[in-house]
Amino acid sequence: MTETAYPEVAVLVAGGGSVGLLTAALLAHHGVPAVLVERRSGPSVHPRATGIGPRTVEVLRELGLDTAVDAAAVDLRGGAGKAVARTVVEMGAGDVTTMPMPAPSADELDTTPFRLRGVCAQDRLDAVVAADLARRGADLRWSTRLVGISQDAEGVDVELAGPHSRYSLRCARVVAADGTHSAVRTALGVGTSGAGDLGKSMINILFRADLRPHLRGMSFATCTITTPDAPGLLATVDGETNWVFHVACDVDGGERPEDFTHERCAAVVRAAVGDPDLDVEVRSVLPWRPRSCLADRFAVGRVFLVGDAAHTVSPLGAFGLNTGVADAHNLAWKLAAVHKGEAGAGLLGTYAQEREPVAAATLDQAMRRLADPQLHWGQGPEADAARAAAGVWAAPVVHLGQRYDSAAVVDPRPELPSTVDLAVALDGSPGSRVPHTWVDGVSTLDLVASRWTLLVGPAGEQWLAAAADVGLPAHRVRAPWLPDDGALLVRPDAIIAMRATAPVLDPARFLADILHQVLARRVAVPST
Repeated sequence: MTETAYPEVAVLVAGGGSVGLLTAALLAHHGVPAVLVERRSGPSVHPRATGIGPRTVEVLRELGLDTAVDAAAVDLRGGAGKAVARTVVEMGAGDVTTMPMPAPSADELDTTPFRLRGVCAQDRLDAVVAADLARRGADLRWSTRLVGISQDAEGVDVELAGPHSRYSLRCARVVAADGTHSAVRTALGVGTSGAGDLGKSMINILFRADLRPHLRGMSFATCTITTPDAPGLLATVDGETNWVFHVACDVDGGERPEDFTHERCAAVVRAAVGDPDLDVEVRSVLPWRPRSCLADRFAVGRVFLVGDAAHTVSPLGAFGLNTGVADAHNLAWKLAAVHKGEAGAGLLGTYAQEREPVAAATLDQAMRRLADPQLHWGQGPEADAARAAAGVWAAPVVHLGQRYDSAAVVDPRPELPSTVDLAVALDGSPGSRVPHTWVDGVSTLDLVASRWTLLVGPAGEQWLAAAADVGLPAHRVRAPWLPDDGALLVRPDAIIAMRATAPVLDPARFLADILHQVLARRVAVPST
C-alpha cells in the first residue's frame, strides 16, 4: 500500500553519485533545502573515475572542500601519469615505459588558484562530500528509489520507494543525476543521440592487494598491462593496497559479465600482477561499456538533467565526471536565485542554453581523442601538430576555457580565441570564466565567493560607488584583461555576465538594469 504525504520540498536530487552529491552540496551552499534520494545504501565504494579536473577543483574550493579532497588524493608529484608494462612485477623491476604526469606550463599554473597533488578516486571524493553534507544536516535518503514522476505548472510529484514504505513528495523542482540509464530521463520521454556504445564490454574489478613490494616505490595514475594472460588497465585508488583493474569481456566470444566471479577476477589480478601467490581480496565487480551520448533536452519543465543523465562521455580525457560537476555548478545558483525570489523563473531556461552546447563540444573532443590516445597524452611540437590536424583542443581549454551564450550573459563572445592556449582563452570576455589573478594574496575566484561581484580597474572609483548603491560587493583589480576604468560583472558561478570597457553615464542605474535583465526579473508595469 502506498502511503502518501505532501510536504513541500524546494529541490529533490535523484541520484547520489558524485554529481548528485555535489549538486546537493552546492544547493546547501547557496541556502536551498534539498532532499537527495539514492537507491544504494550509501556512497559507492567502487570508483568509476579518478581524474578530477581543474574546474571541479575550483568548485570544491568554493565549497571549502579542496583541502580535504587533496588530502584524499594520491600524491603523484614526480610519479607517472601513464605507464605500460607486461606485469606489475616486471614494472617494479624496471621493465616499463612511463609518461610523466602532464606538467602544466607556466601559463597554465597562472590560470587557477589550486591544484590537487594527484588523482582522487571517485569513492574518496564522494566520501568527503557526503560527510560534509551530513555535517550540514542535509536530508540524504539512502536505499530509496524514485519510481514515479509527474509535473504540472506549479510543481513536481515524485513517488519514492524507501526501505520501509512507498510515499510521495511534492517538489518545486527536480534535478536528475541518476546516471546513463536515467529513469527520470526515460519517464520524461527524452531521447538521446550520439555514437552510443563504443568498443568492447569491460569489467571493472575493485580489489585490495598490497602491491608495494612489487612496485618498489613507483607510482602512477594508470598502467596498461600487456601480458596475454590478463591484458587490461590498472588504475590507482590509493597507490598502495586499493586498485581497480579494467579487463575486456569478450561478448562476441561467448563471455558474459556474470562469468566474472570473484574467484575468476582474483585469478585475473594475480596474472596481471605476475604473482600467482598474491593475496587478493576482490571487493566489487562492475560491468561497463564506454559510451558517448547526449540527451536531446537538458530540461523539461521543472525537471533538469545533470551528469550522465544528460551526457555520457567516452573516458579518454577524464571529461565525464567533470562535465557533470560543471552542470551542477551552473544550475545550483540559478535554482537558489529563483527559490529566494531574487530571479525570475526565466533564469532557469539558461541552464540548457548554456550547458547543452558545452556538453556537445566536450563529447566531440572526447570522441576525437578516442581513435588515438596520443592526441590527448602526447607532448611536444609533433603532438601539437597532430592535435591541430585532428581538431583536438588542449585539455585545459576543454576543462576551463569553454564559454556560455545565453540570456544570462550580456553581449557574449562564444567564439574561442584559442583552443590551444588557456591563458588566451580566458581573456575576460562575457560568457567566459573570470580569469584568476591574485589580489593581495586572494584569487579573483575567491573574491567572487558564490555571489554577484563587480571587479573594477584601478581607476574605477565610479564603479565602486555604483556597486555600493546597488548592494554589490566590489573589488579593485589590476590585470591586462580589465581596463583601468572598466568593470566586469561576475555571476555567482564565476562566469562573466557583463564587461564594461569604459565609464557609463549612470553606472548605478546601468548595473541595476543589467542585473534586472540577466536575472529575468519581471518588469513592473506602472499604474495608470
